[in-house]
Amino acid sequence: MKTSNHTFLRALLKQPIEYTPIWMMRQAGRYLPEYNETRARAGDFLSLCKTPALATEVTLQPLDRFPLDAAILFSDILTIPDAMGLGLYFAQGEGPMFERPLRDEASIQALKIPDPGDELQYVMDAVSEIRKALNDRVPLIGFSGSPFTLACYMIEGRGGTDFREIKTMLYNRPELLHQILEKNAHAVTAYLNAQIDSGAQAVMIFDTWGGALSHSAYREFSLHYMHQIIEGLKRESEGMRVPCIVFTKGGGLWLKAIADIGCDAVGLDWTIDMGEARKQVGEKVALQGNLDPSILFSSPQVIVKEVEKILASYGSGSGHVFNLGHGISQFTPPEHAGALVEAVHTLSRKFHSAS
Repeated sequence: MKTSNHTFLRALLKQPIEYTPIWMMRQAGRYLPEYNETRARAGDFLSLCKTPALATEVTLQPLDRFPLDAAILFSDILTIPDAMGLGLYFAQGEGPMFERPLRDEASIQALKIPDPGDELQYVMDAVSEIRKALNDRVPLIGFSGSPFTLACYMIEGRGGTDFREIKTMLYNRPELLHQILEKNAHAVTAYLNAQIDSGAQAVMIFDTWGGALSHSAYREFSLHYMHQIIEGLKRESEGMRVPCIVFTKGGGLWLKAIADIGCDAVGLDWTIDMGEARKQVGEKVALQGNLDPSILFSSPQVIVKEVEKILASYGSGSGHVFNLGHGISQFTPPEHAGALVEAVHTLSRKFHSAS
């Protein structure tokens, strides 16, 4: 049965709502037994991402379990560098790795911007299929990694590093890093616009590693390129605004600067107080966040208390989308995720006056 729930989109646009909406970063993931079954059927993670029917299946799994207010495309932030031919693979227990990291000028010059309708068509097919399967139950979020975060993987060749390779390039040969970031920004803009054309109703830029930068380097090598993307994004589709969320993990120092680049919402990790963040950004943008994912290892009673703290800190009115401060852990008991969703929906109503 078709039931429209646009509370998430309305919150991002600071329009009146009855309760605070919630979705969870990495909500389709290894904490769900049904996800693990589908992943096993796919054979490996990349096959899961590249098979639209399976990507649709896992996108819907958390929505069938919890009354979440948004779906997010099941994919990976490394689809773009993979399409650029860097040889993405997932080593057992090691996370994503690249066979051909960017370490010299020639490989950087040779880097081609992928065509979303060609090398990344499988993502667009998944967006279309998910949107159709949702049947307007909740809005669909599309996403990409930020140019800097993608560059970290592309240069380091893997995640979870000390950033030695990329920071050496940043300080020794900044012009080379700017070449990569410029290409990434064009690629991300085209990729997100293609997702919007395929049915995404909001988009999010994940700047997972931006917080590893110094104050001035963040503005030059991360924020500048996210600003460039936002200026090139389609902001309307199907007669509705397509909101854009920007999330820099560790970006609490730069909230005002992020709010100034034209996004509709700023994602927060758990290191900043929600009320303090609201004071800093004023009415300019909505805020998304920001429960520490580790709280979900606690009892449901503790989860309820921590939810109450964040809701009270934000205070009354629209403009808050509840989320975790980063992705949900694979070790989270699913019933604790359910307790979180229920607590947000129940406790937030008193902060909204819409009828």
